Amino acid sequence: MPEMYNTTCITQTAATVAALMRFPAPAAAAEPIPVVLEAAQNRFGALPVERMLLYNPDAIAMWLFQKYTPAFSGVMLHSCLTIPVRSVMPSVTPVCFASMYTGVMPEVHGIRAYEKPVLKCETLFDAAIAAGHRVAIVSTEGDSISKIFLEREMDYYILPTPQDCNAKAAELMERDACDLLVLYNRNYDATMHRNGPESEQSLAELKRNADTFAAFERLARKVWSGKRAAMAFLPDHGCHEIDGGLGSHGLDVAEDMNIVHFYHFLPQ
Repeated sequence: MPEMYNTTCITQTAATVAALMRFPAPAAAAEPIPVVLEAAQNRFGALPVERMLLYNPDAIAMWLFQKYTPAFSGVMLHSCLTIPVRSVMPSVTPVCFASMYTGVMPEVHGIRAYEKPVLKCETLFDAAIAAGHRVAIVSTEGDSISKIFLEREMDYYILPTPQDCNAKAAELMERDACDLLVLYNRNYDATMHRNGPESEQSLAELKRNADTFAAFERLARKVWSGKRAAMAFLPDHGCHEIDGGLGSHGLDVAEDMNIVHFYHFLPQ
């Protein structure tokens, strides 16, 4: 039996977020994910999401969810929708996040290798800013999300460690400083490259990412109380083991291409 790839594509993320917040998606973006919009309709009716956290842990594959399901308890217990998603090729971080937040394939947005140029095409963030939303990105220094979305009228917080990033994101939420907040965590990816995807160290970081999402959901219930608020757990690509017990990604194989996204709509 040939490898099976998920049918929902990462390019559908941008229009999904735009539809949830009721502003026009980037013009070329793929269609939104219908079931996510239906879930939001069930929670909020026709009203827009007012605050949204997009949490981007790096390199968390769907096969990890299948094999180490208990490690994901933090995100499962604090989300209401699970979507199998297909990434894009080459399955490396700048290419995948560019497709996630432009809504288009690599041949359209132009990042087709492990390079980090500033995107010149329309992104989710441009669309949100045009609609009057306050947007912020929180990321570690040197990573793709801290580079490819620069030169927009939005706030950037580029910090040394994932722990610093998480603290800054929490502060922004507590101050109600933005409507759309992107938080990137590299810790699983960095650890699995050095130690392998299933090493004890890597699995601890995997669980840390799920638990981080849970912590932010609890915070959101407090600081976004009374708002129509949503969150999403959105990895970029998967990973696989290579010779020497190391971890890698970038291939057109199910281990690298199949990921899983989680969405959550908070009670008001």
